[in-house]
Amino acid sequence: MAEFIFMLTHHDATVPDALEVYGTLRDSGLRHVGFKDIGLPVATLAELARRMHEDGRTVYLEVVSVSADDELRSIRAARDIGVDVVMGGTHPDEALPLLAGSGIRYYPFPGQVVGHPSVLLGTPDEIAASAAELSARPGVHGLDLLAYRHSGDVPSIIRAVVGAARGPVVVAGSIDSAERIAAVTELGAWGFTIGGAVFEAVLPAGPSVREQVDWTLACARETAARRG
Repeated sequence: MAEFIFMLTHHDATVPDALEVYGTLRDSGLRHVGFKDIGLPVATLAELARRMHEDGRTVYLEVVSVSADDELRSIRAARDIGVDVVMGGTHPDEALPLLAGSGIRYYPFPGQVVGHPSVLLGTPDEIAASAAELSARPGVHGLDLLAYRHSGDVPSIIRAVVGAARGPVVVAGSIDSAERIAAVTELGAWGFTIGGAVFEAVLPAGPSVREQVDWTLACARETAARRG
């Protein structure tokens, strides 16, 4: 089944009560949890990562910076926080040396990603070519694909990137329904992220974060079961 990465983020920042929210999820079936380095101090995020690791979970930090300097500041913060995976970013030439020897896995954005909030540009073939080039680099372990931030044929983009990439593809951004969870699963993505849709209670479950997360986990399992 496609792995669900729950992002403790809303409006491109970690939610201010992330520690308390995570506390309601510690006994859930979540295996993957992430946040951004914006919204809370590094020390608080390090404590959050410590608790997640204590619970046996994989910890992700997603980079949302628009400038190279800010992106590299996020990479340095990821090392201080102690995450397992850095997702996002568009400056692999500069990021890879900073991550070397850290043990942190790196999933940059394929394609042309611009603006804030970020949007993805390019044809499916162009994005797939970027995915192939990035994923062939030593130190790149997977890709963070902003498929639903593209105005074109999203299934074609996911299919092309999954076919071109050498590692796992995580589809991030604007996944807010069972239909989109099913689509990313059926098209072969390794995983997907949801953050804002949970905090806005968009998914067809109760309004609490726990109810929204439990529904998403169940939806992912049911989709995988239907695929056989």
